Amino acid sequence: MGILIRILVTALAALLTAYLLPGVRLQDFTTALLLAIVLGLLNLIVKPILIILTLPVTVITLGLFLLVINALIVLWASSLVKGFKVDNFWWALIFSVVLSVISSIMMALGPSGNSD
Repeated sequence: MGILIRILVTALAALLTAYLLPGVRLQDFTTALLLAIVLGLLNLIVKPILIILTLPVTVITLGLFLLVINALIVLWASSLVKGFKVDNFWWALIFSVVLSVISSIMMALGPSGNSD
C-alpha cells in the first residue's frame, strides 16, 4: 500500500511542479501516474549504477553531482513518457529539485502510518 501512496503523491507533485515551471509540460493525471512509475523504476534501477560510476566526481563536488544525475534521469523519463516534455537540462534540474521538495512536503503532511 505504501508504494501506491508514494506513486500517487509523486504524480500529484509532478502535476503541481509542471504547473509551476514554464519549461515543463505534463499532459494530464494519467501521464503523471505513468511518469511517477517511470521515475520510480529509473531511480530504482539506473540511479544506483550512475552513482557508483560517478562516485569520484560526486565526492569531489561534495554530492552536488547527484543533482546532475537526477536531471539526467528526468530527461530520460521525458524521452520515455509521451505527454511529458522538459525543454532542456536546466528545467530538468529545477524540476527534479522542486519535485523532491513538493513530494517531501506532501508525504510529511499525509498520514504517518503509525496506528496506536
